[in-house]
Amino acid sequence: MIEVTRLNGKKYWINPHQIENMEENPDLTLTLLSGKKVVVSDTPEEVIDKIIDYRRRIGGFHQEM
Repeated sequence: MIEVTRLNGKKYWINPHQIENMEENPDLTLTLLSGKKVVVSDTPEEVIDKIIDYRRRIGGFHQEM
């Protein structure tokens, strides 16, 4: 799970494997595979960095090589 921050300042944890896409308009909207949308105050770069860190922790990169 990665931590993101909703616009109201509350922390929220999501499974990064469930993120289908991200769209900046101007806030970052994460669309999950379920169709649910989560608007966060994090930048796309921050979310991508969190996903990379998460995948390193679980060994996800070793499986992709």
